[in-house]
Amino acid sequence: MKNIEEMKEKAAWCLNCKMKPCSKTGCPMKTDIPEFIEKIKSDEYEEAYKILMDNNIFSHVCSLVCPQEEQCEGSCVRAVKQEPTKIGELERFINEWANENKIDYKLATKNKNGKKIAIVGSGPAGIECAIELLKNGYDVTIFEKDEIPGGILWYGIPDFRLPKKIVQTIIEKVKHCGAIIQTKKELGKNITITQLKQDFDAVFLAIGATTSMLYPLADVPLDKVYQSDGFLKAYNENKFLPNLGKVVVIGGGNVAMDASRVALKMGAESVKILYRRDEKHMPARKIELEEAIQDGVEFVPLTRVISANVEHEKMVSVNCIKTQIVDKKAVDIPHTEFTIKADTVVFAIGLKPEKTLLEHEGIQLNSWGMIEIDENGMTNLENVFAGGDVTESKSTVCRALAAGKKAAIGIRKKLEK
Repeated sequence: MKNIEEMKEKAAWCLNCKMKPCSKTGCPMKTDIPEFIEKIKSDEYEEAYKILMDNNIFSHVCSLVCPQEEQCEGSCVRAVKQEPTKIGELERFINEWANENKIDYKLATKNKNGKKIAIVGSGPAGIECAIELLKNGYDVTIFEKDEIPGGILWYGIPDFRLPKKIVQTIIEKVKHCGAIIQTKKELGKNITITQLKQDFDAVFLAIGATTSMLYPLADVPLDKVYQSDGFLKAYNENKFLPNLGKVVVIGGGNVAMDASRVALKMGAESVKILYRRDEKHMPARKIELEEAIQDGVEFVPLTRVISANVEHEKMVSVNCIKTQIVDKKAVDIPHTEFTIKADTVVFAIGLKPEKTLLEHEGIQLNSWGMIEIDENGMTNLENVFAGGDVTESKSTVCRALAAGKKAAIGIRKKLEK
């Protein structure tokens, strides 16, 4: 637990400015940040907790995994000439205080209105949409393809960054509000949009982006080339992958940082992150890179992996080339090829939606391969909405939550005409 006096000192740094850019432009969920900080200043910690939870029951999650330096803290007026208010730390402090003092927050729900909504996917976008609808009297059924609900929060983010107990608490609150969660139900396999539309008044697709972007490293199949999502899922399910040896992680985002740290925890001999850009141009949070390096990961910037070298049907190294940043693009430097020993490669260069599945379901995609939605979150199909990683690339947890809330508002607007 953080020192209370230290936290009050950090709260005092907030100017409580009238424009509230931290809330209005910085926070995707529009949390009233100055208001909850004012409660810390006056020792009203339970009130501060209530302000956070009334707006976003994922507050504790956001305090741990959100890129505050880009969002709320990045919009702080103080940051123009000085250090920003430590909003993430203050939010985490309030949630930890509430947990230690056994402060239970109960979601208030309105009387049932007779409308039924199907939500496909139980990640942050799906759960947030469910919460907003449950609060307003809707019956909600959540369909989840995996055995345990939570999506990326459960299977994608390692427990050393996001304790599973926090996710379980949120899921239990949703169930307590009346949500029905059906697991091992996957779109395109044992449920379809057509079937759901027959049984429900509206459908929200929050299936995430699940197809890894990768490229072939050799002309023969390699048994130790992993996609980041499967690699992280194996760790989160406690199904450690054996004999990883020397691991190369390709990518420069937070997922690459997680995958590299997970590789070490699963027993890798060594781990290198190879990224075609430099640290200044990488999407990963600075703190995530620092923690990976502290764990023993080696960061190799300005390096592009070209192919793998295979001996006796096993990968032994990867061929690389040095790069430079030209007009914000990573460009190969001629005659700078070199090799790095590698037994295992993990691709962490992004995910995209399953195009074939979505098109088969009749969903229209944009030129980026994402689901096309209107200003209310609705797809080309009547009363079928979508949000999260399936509609925008490089989405954060908080942006996914905002997408879930937006869709819930759109569904209500459509059904309550």
